[in-house]
Amino acid sequence: MVLISAVYGFLKYLTDWPLALLLFGGGLYFTIKTGLPQLRLFWESIHVVMEKPATEGAVSSFGALMISTASRVGTGNIVGVSTALCMGGPGAVFWMWVTAVLGGASAFVESTLAQVYKKRAPDGTSYGGPAYYIEAALGCRPLAVVFSLALIGCYAVGYNMLCSYNLQSSFARFSFYQASPTASRVLIGGIIALAFLYCILGGGKRVVQVTGILVPVMGVFYVLMAVAAMVLNVGRLPHMFAMIFSDAFNLKAIFGGFAGSCLMYGFKRGLYSNEAGMGSAPNAAAAADVSHPAKQGLVQMLSVFIDTLLLCTSTAFMCLSSGVDPVADPAYAGAPYVQDALSQTFGAAGPIFITAALLLFAFTTLLGNFYYVETCFAYLLGRVPPKIFLTVVRAAGAVLIFLGALIQFGLAWDLADIFQCVLAVINIPVCILLGSLAYKALDNYVEQRDRGQNPVFKIAGYGSKVPTDFWN
Repeated sequence: MVLISAVYGFLKYLTDWPLALLLFGGGLYFTIKTGLPQLRLFWESIHVVMEKPATEGAVSSFGALMISTASRVGTGNIVGVSTALCMGGPGAVFWMWVTAVLGGASAFVESTLAQVYKKRAPDGTSYGGPAYYIEAALGCRPLAVVFSLALIGCYAVGYNMLCSYNLQSSFARFSFYQASPTASRVLIGGIIALAFLYCILGGGKRVVQVTGILVPVMGVFYVLMAVAAMVLNVGRLPHMFAMIFSDAFNLKAIFGGFAGSCLMYGFKRGLYSNEAGMGSAPNAAAAADVSHPAKQGLVQMLSVFIDTLLLCTSTAFMCLSSGVDPVADPAYAGAPYVQDALSQTFGAAGPIFITAALLLFAFTTLLGNFYYVETCFAYLLGRVPPKIFLTVVRAAGAVLIFLGALIQFGLAWDLADIFQCVLAVINIPVCILLGSLAYKALDNYVEQRDRGQNPVFKIAGYGSKVPTDFWN
């Protein structure tokens, strides 16, 4: 028990300022090395996402974007933002923006590398992720195995259990839940787990189909509700912006009790939401059928912006413009604060809307997360897992989702924070070591585009010491 406590304490320590420094430093480094693609190539990323795959039936850039966005766009966009506001203060919103802008460059590098080193499946499609570029480019399978296990733990255990917890907690204001909380959690957890199992048993193509429909619809509707809330509360908007920026640059708020500061919560909840630099989205990026790796890097950069600059900001503005002040209470942080804020603006419809939004956000997150888990199992086994193996894994995932509805608030967040920290600690340094290939690929892409060509990538001449399944 002493050893377990010591390990847990060390990992919790890493999730504080070391993680914030790693995220900020890594994102800033990649932004400089890539020449600020977040701004200069923003419109290009929108153009690329609409391209169709060269092979009929293959995963398109848009399909891969929807998988990664399904994982990114989840309860973190609602509950994570609310927790940051309550526990870190309004200034956390600004630092989430910083995480997103810098994280766009991190997302570009990791997703471009995943495209370069992706593997060819027996049916001709592709798969891959950080585990593959860690082993291929660094020749370090043990580190790749550790990363894969950490990602499985993060998404199948940490994120999916937290997602399930957040979803059931959104029903806490309803009378049936208050009458029998334990029975309600069991019922809600069971329904979520069964619905997840039905969709995930259809395999990757069903995940793409489901997320491709739900993610755009729920995202657009959520942003429209945020705009409506701001219109109704237009008189409070100047005060809202004043709170965000004054708190963001309040040195006491930033550094006083750093683990609970607005900067720390902004970075941690920003990472939980957009996942930039963690090495998760590259597992989806590797599945896309594109003519140049940089294309999917740009697409995944766009996914970070959709998640944080659009949807997280929507939650923050709906809450802070309502006039309901955040309270630094773990029991209030999360769904209760958002529901109170929306009740102030929309009346009785507010809590119903946010529960419905959480339901859709959470469900697509569960599906997107498990797509990553199965990619890591493919790496550990050295091949696409057999159907019976995947069925067992998916059933186990459904059980974890059910259990997540029953755990406690603190444990749910701790699991997610620790696992995501392990991923970032491995992936960002690896991307720094291998990043030159991504930078060169970006330069090559821009050169071809400026000549009026559809950029096509060839690995020869890029210094790769290992053969690749594509790009030859």
